[in-house]
Amino acid sequence: MKKVVTLGEIMLRLSTPGYERFIQADSFDVVYGGGEANVAVSLANFGYDAYFVSKLPKNEIGQAAINHLRRFGVSTDYIVRGGERVGIYYLESGASMRPSKVVYDRAHSSISEAEASDFDFDAIFKDADWFHFSGITPALSEKAAYLIEEALKAAKKHGVTVSVDLNYRKNLWSSERAKEVMTHLMQYVDVCIGNEEDAEKVLGFKPGETDVTSGELELAGYRNIFEQMKERFGFKYVISSLRESYSASDNGWSACAYDGNEFYHSRKYDIRIVDRVGGGDSFAAGVIYGLLEGKDFKDALDFGVAASALKHTINGDFNMVTVSEVENLLKGDASGRVQR
Repeated sequence: MKKVVTLGEIMLRLSTPGYERFIQADSFDVVYGGGEANVAVSLANFGYDAYFVSKLPKNEIGQAAINHLRRFGVSTDYIVRGGERVGIYYLESGASMRPSKVVYDRAHSSISEAEASDFDFDAIFKDADWFHFSGITPALSEKAAYLIEEALKAAKKHGVTVSVDLNYRKNLWSSERAKEVMTHLMQYVDVCIGNEEDAEKVLGFKPGETDVTSGELELAGYRNIFEQMKERFGFKYVISSLRESYSASDNGWSACAYDGNEFYHSRKYDIRIVDRVGGGDSFAAGVIYGLLEGKDFKDALDFGVAASALKHTINGDFNMVTVSEVENLLKGDASGRVQR
C-alpha cells in the first residue's frame, strides 16, 4: 500500500445553514477541513496509507479535529500537540449570482507557530511514496514557510515525489511575498498544480486572455505558460484546473496538463454545486492517485477531474467518494440515477 504524506493546517469550519447569510444566521454547522487534510482524506478513501502532519492544541477542539481525520482513515501519528488554538474559518455559501464568502480567524494557530524541531521528518518520510503541500501553509507565517522547506528537504533526501497546489490566498499574503517564498520552494517540486490565478499571483505567469472572473479560457495561453514553467523549474508535470463560472451555483469544470511533450485538455463537466470548498484539493488528490497508480498523465488528469466534479456535490471539505464511483463517472454515467 502506497504511503502518502501531507502537511498543513486543519481548521474548524463554521458554515451558515443552507444558503443563509452571516447576518441571518443564528447557528453554524461544524465540520473540519483544510487543503492538505482534504487531500489526505481523499487518498485514504482511495485506499492509500495517508498521513497528515500538523500541530494542534492539546484541548478538546484539537482532539475533535484529530477524531474527524481518523473517522475517514487518515493516520494522525505525526500530529504534534501544543500551541494555542485551532484556526477557524467561517463560510457563507453563495447561490446563483451571489458568491460565497469566507472569513478567516486563524492568526496564531498551532501550526503557524510550530517549529521544525517539533517533527521527526526522517521518520515521517521513511518509506513514503509522495509528499503534498499547498501554498496556503507557507503563507501562514515565517515559521510555517521554514517548516515547509525543512519538510521538502527531508522528502527529497528520502527520494519522495513532491507535489504542490499553489493555492494563492490574498487574505493571507501579498502576491509579491507569495512569489518570493514559493519561487524558492519550487526547486523541490516534481508536480505543480494550480489554476490560472495561482499561476499569475504565485509564480508570475499569466495564461493569455483567460479571465479568472468569467472563466473564459484560452487554452493556447495555458500551453505557453506551462512550457515556461517547466523550463524554469524543471517540473515533471504542470497541471491546472479550469473553472468556467456561469454562476455561484453552476460551473464548467475541466483541467489541462503538460508533460514536456504533450498538452492535454480533459473532458469538461457541467456541475450544479452543493459545496465547492475542497474542490481543488479533491482534484489534486485524484491526480496524485492516478499518477501513483501508474496511469498515463492524461488518464490521471481525467481521474482527478471526475473525482473533483463529484466533490462539488458533497457538503463539507472532504471528498467522500470511492475509486469505483469515480470510475463509473469516467465511463460516462453522469445520470445521477438512484443506485439500487
